[in-house]
Amino acid sequence: MALDIAMITFDCTDPDSLAEWWSKAAGGDLNAVAPGNFVMVALQGGPALGFQKVPDPTPGKNKLHLDLHSADMEGEVSRLVGLGAHEVGRNNFGDDFQWVILVDPEGNAFCVAAG
Repeated sequence: MALDIAMITFDCTDPDSLAEWWSKAAGGDLNAVAPGNFVMVALQGGPALGFQKVPDPTPGKNKLHLDLHSADMEGEVSRLVGLGAHEVGRNNFGDDFQWVILVDPEGNAFCVAAG
């Protein structure tokens, strides 16, 4: 038996605006399945991102986050910050692997690595 990862779902307070933000950030297509309650972003070549309204998203550090890669890490970080992300840290494993930790407009952490 095998499983495919079809979607990664975020709990949030405003699924419409957060899905719109991620559609711009990741270059996906919006699908408002249940506007105001559940919105999907279809990504080419990967699982969809889902955004579901919950009364109070889990506080604290994410137990799961997205790792994004770009040949132009600094350019992508600048673009994402321009869209409304906030940089919260940088890390590396020496000169060979570096990444930037960001949060989206609702505080969900994700990373952009040089790749």
